[in-house]
Amino acid sequence: MDVLDYMHTLGQQARQASRAMAKASTQDKNRALLAIADQIQQQRARIRDANQLDVQRGQDNGLDSALLDRLALSDKAIDTMIEGLHQVATLPDPVGGITDLNYRPSGIQVGKMRVPLGVIGIIYESRPNVTIEAASLCIKSGNAAILRGGSEAIEANQVLAECIRSGLAAAQLPESAVQIVATTDRAAVGALITMPDFVDVIVPRGGKGLIERISREAKVPVIKHLDGICHVYIDEQADKSKAINIAINAKTHRYGTCNTMETLLVHQAVAERILPELASAYRGLQVELRGCERTQALLTDVIAANEDDWHTEYLGPILAIKIVDDLDAAIEHINHYGSHHTDSIVSENYTTSRRFITEVDSSSVMINASTRFADGFEYGLGAEIGISTDKIHARGPVGLEGLTSQKYVVLGNGEVRK
Repeated sequence: MDVLDYMHTLGQQARQASRAMAKASTQDKNRALLAIADQIQQQRARIRDANQLDVQRGQDNGLDSALLDRLALSDKAIDTMIEGLHQVATLPDPVGGITDLNYRPSGIQVGKMRVPLGVIGIIYESRPNVTIEAASLCIKSGNAAILRGGSEAIEANQVLAECIRSGLAAAQLPESAVQIVATTDRAAVGALITMPDFVDVIVPRGGKGLIERISREAKVPVIKHLDGICHVYIDEQADKSKAINIAINAKTHRYGTCNTMETLLVHQAVAERILPELASAYRGLQVELRGCERTQALLTDVIAANEDDWHTEYLGPILAIKIVDDLDAAIEHINHYGSHHTDSIVSENYTTSRRFITEVDSSSVMINASTRFADGFEYGLGAEIGISTDKIHARGPVGLEGLTSQKYVVLGNGEVRK
């Protein structure tokens, strides 16, 4: 069977499974999630061994440090997978809920019912934990899924696929409700994103090049974000201790994630008081600093930032710093250079903070918190299927509700239109 035939087979199976998933009970979906969690616990050693093969191959093939970091599965990461499955099982089931039910003058009642999207294709690089996050959310939201992980994680993903199939079977749900593409042939991606008869939406998770390609070539709707150019703005009325802790965490907690801060903005009134101490901490953590002219005048050993730096998602230990005149300048910089992902203000001024969260046009906007919190797990969604910076349907971390849509329902008692 060639790749196109193989993908069409997966699509046909997914479409059929989606009909069964749409009417599955909450109890059965939760039973499947808990059974998958049990399987992961039982297969922990196999998962780790398979992941080690993936990591070693990645090292041999010269995979960069950011991707290797995303690829590696520690015991803690496996525990998080299991915890995420349990958490999703405890979340309210959005499917079937009817809201906004109102009587019309004609006598009918009109409302909206939440329903699954259908078949979701998910394409991602590295991060085998995404396999479980995506599967859990699709199952709980009553969708079928076709998952195409990166070739670098093929060994671990195949073991995880076994766990998912076993869990679905234990709950008497179709095993084809979650299918993991078994081929590493890149033609599989091209096929998946051009099958509107079988796939209702595509969710890409990976580098900008991958997402740009999928957005350009897909024949089905795409939920996506391209960049994670996230900012922290330290206001003139910021608490110094909070500012330093947040700025350090937002940049150095993990370098290779889309919610990591890439540009630090500092109000001119507090730059001299905060930046030297902050720069010293960054240097101790081997973070390369690139700054505007005013930043260079204040700090030593800072590389001159150019226009490209404000547009760059480094995904590594590099930070761009700009001293700004005021809140207006900070908001203007973020809305011009940012990627509408996540931006945070550090300030004790309520009015200033309210202006920031109102006027910054991003999917997550924060006050006195690290950008690293922009995550479905941290938001209480149980897990996330991705981050959306689009402005329609789903925006920000996409959890259960983001994987459903609404249809109108009308309740009548024999009314006819006159």
